Amino acid sequence: MPLSKQEWLALEKKANELRRLCLDTTFWAGSGHIGGGMSVMDILTVLYHKYLNINVEDPNWAERDRLIVSKGHAGIAYAPVLVDKGFNDPEQLKTFNHTNSKMGIHLDSNKVVGVDASTGSLGHGLPIALGTALAARVLGRSYKTYCILGDGECDEGSNWEAAMAAAHFKVTNLISFVDRNKCMIDGRTEDVMSLEPFCDKWIAFGFIVKEIDGQNIKELTEAIDFALENKTEKPVLIVANTKKGAGIDYMEDDYRWHYGALDEDKYNQAKESLERYYEKRVARAEKEGA
Repeated sequence: MPLSKQEWLALEKKANELRRLCLDTTFWAGSGHIGGGMSVMDILTVLYHKYLNINVEDPNWAERDRLIVSKGHAGIAYAPVLVDKGFNDPEQLKTFNHTNSKMGIHLDSNKVVGVDASTGSLGHGLPIALGTALAARVLGRSYKTYCILGDGECDEGSNWEAAMAAAHFKVTNLISFVDRNKCMIDGRTEDVMSLEPFCDKWIAFGFIVKEIDGQNIKELTEAIDFALENKTEKPVLIVANTKKGAGIDYMEDDYRWHYGALDEDKYNQAKESLERYYEKRVARAEKEGA
């Protein structure tokens, strides 16, 4: 179903609110993986506010859709999303990554409500997601499994083992994303360990690949709709081209903001930049929305 202008604008508003909350969480924590948190936020927003079949009142509902955030260092973005959705106490964000906090730098599924799997050991998320998707088939359940990978973690062989298995076993109830911001902790992905031709590799492993602008709400919803309507026996991977630090001008596309600390001046600059970014995105939605 096409995305209406009203829905597009509502999702832009929510994404902006969540980016602001991610920024606040980073400031309260003293530091964090804010670059990748900002790049993945649109994917998280669209999933939690349009697609995921979940129940805040029953977080362990057997029929709920699963989300495995394989790039577990994006917990600084994921935690605000879960808090905003109502799974966890907002006050917990003020203690993010502090001693004795329930919210560590990588979210623990035993401590943070709404987290389907503890991740952060890179390359583990897609194998876990493959398992939950296969479990749905075995148990006769209708839920979908979504998985979000970072592009840097695609250096890990375990992802490609899972990809082979997903294609071989025709696991079409698994929808995967790669947050393709082209930056990782030590530099640009193509300098550290070249991934290109990235989409061709996934196609060769047996996936249908949709390459999109991962900071465009409309393109995200169209790609997810495509994956949900997929009638083939191939799983779908959405390569979401994004920018590290999206929305914060001095962070954008800079691998040095994979992890960083904010003083008050940097925090205030970031707030101003996010407001400008939101205004540009609203203008696009107003112009292109139907």
